[in-house]
Amino acid sequence: MTNPAEPTPTTLTPQSIALSERELQVIELVAAGLTNQDIAVQLAISKRTVDNHISNILTKTKTDNRVALVRWALQWGKVCIDEVNCCIIDTTTTPINNVLNTQELESA
Repeated sequence: MTNPAEPTPTTLTPQSIALSERELQVIELVAAGLTNQDIAVQLAISKRTVDNHISNILTKTKTDNRVALVRWALQWGKVCIDEVNCCIIDTTTTPINNVLNTQELESA
């Protein structure tokens, strides 16, 4: 039986983890294989700031290391590696309904 004074464990979902835009940028660069120093140069911030971002991200996502973080990010669709796991919708293309309507009009 659980102790009512102890908090009940919560399930982490991508919606329950509040990551800033900068943290998402850092995750993308970690997934791309950059070192903390390379990330610092890329984002024009100090390496120590990158270290802090990564530490905060690992805590928020409850991951233990960079590999686990990248696996988490892939699982929850936070990163895209070499066109794998990408779900970005290209808004420059014609919506499917318009394509279907155009095709229907042309065949009529």
